[in-house]
Amino acid sequence: FMEAIVLGGGLNTGPLKAVGGTRYEAGIPINNRPMVEYIINVLEEMEEVEKVLVVIPDGIITPEKWRKVKILPPGERMIDSLIHAIQHAEPTAYVLVIASDIPFITKEAIRDFLANCRQRPAEIYYPFVPKTAVHAKYPSTKRTYVRLKEATVTGGNVFLIQPRILLAYRDRIEQAIALRKHPIKLCRMLGFKFLVKLLTGQLRVAEIEARVEEILQVRGAGILSLYPEIGVDVDKPRDLALAR
Repeated sequence: FMEAIVLGGGLNTGPLKAVGGTRYEAGIPINNRPMVEYIINVLEEMEEVEKVLVVIPDGIITPEKWRKVKILPPGERMIDSLIHAIQHAEPTAYVLVIASDIPFITKEAIRDFLANCRQRPAEIYYPFVPKTAVHAKYPSTKRTYVRLKEATVTGGNVFLIQPRILLAYRDRIEQAIALRKHPIKLCRMLGFKFLVKLLTGQLRVAEIEARVEEILQVRGAGILSLYPEIGVDVDKPRDLALAR
């Protein structure tokens, strides 16, 4: 059994502001329901998830609708919200962290990710999805892709982590979160050699994992997911139209 954290404190100040009509992205309506409810429903139905910590302002959802939900107030930044939620989680277990803007997510996609995580020992797991898988199911969506040696991929909006890792490496993880949609800047954190390899499409997942371990003394694992639902978030008007 594990606990899940849903991060839903982000203000609706980006491209969705004109069409979303709510103060917070998590509350943007999709078929008369706040977007975040689609994620909560999936987690509520998973017997392997025993508690769902939803970091969200008051008034967006009614927590009594679900058995497992506990609401926590968001911090000023995403990392503050995450740290606050982690402090309410079981410190020795793994925690599944999931964004509130991936309404396409399914139990199958999450279970596949978790099953792949179980195949490898690590302290933090992060999924990536091949461009081919995204385009096959959601051809109209535009994502940020990076060309690795194995495939051209987009990052996921879910990760699995041991709470103590987040608390110990808060600053580095905050940097990674801030740069998650800027792969070139993110790769700069790994060093110039890695940036060159990334730009020439020669960088392998195993090299990134080894470098992360070298820098942080943390074992990370990149998990290939063929479920595009993990990689497709609703952050542009065309994505919202697709979801609706």
